[in-house]
Amino acid sequence: MAQALIRNLDEDLLEDYRRAARRNRRSLEAELRETLERSRPLEAQGREDMIELSRRLRELTANPPGSVEGWRLIREDRDSR
Repeated sequence: MAQALIRNLDEDLLEDYRRAARRNRRSLEAELRETLERSRPLEAQGREDMIELSRRLRELTANPPGSVEGWRLIREDRDSR
């Protein structure tokens, strides 16, 4: 496995990660490794896949024709009292 040395880290930033590591019951190294893994940059194809997925999800959750938006129902209920 590869290694990386990061110099000149802000002490407050490092302390935030130390606290997170304690909260998650793991070492500082494991916490940083997990953080790097979760924030891995997407490759060009990965970005395109995410954009397509987002588009499909928006289509699935759009209000179908003839449906009523929830806030309108709430407003009507409030106004009827």
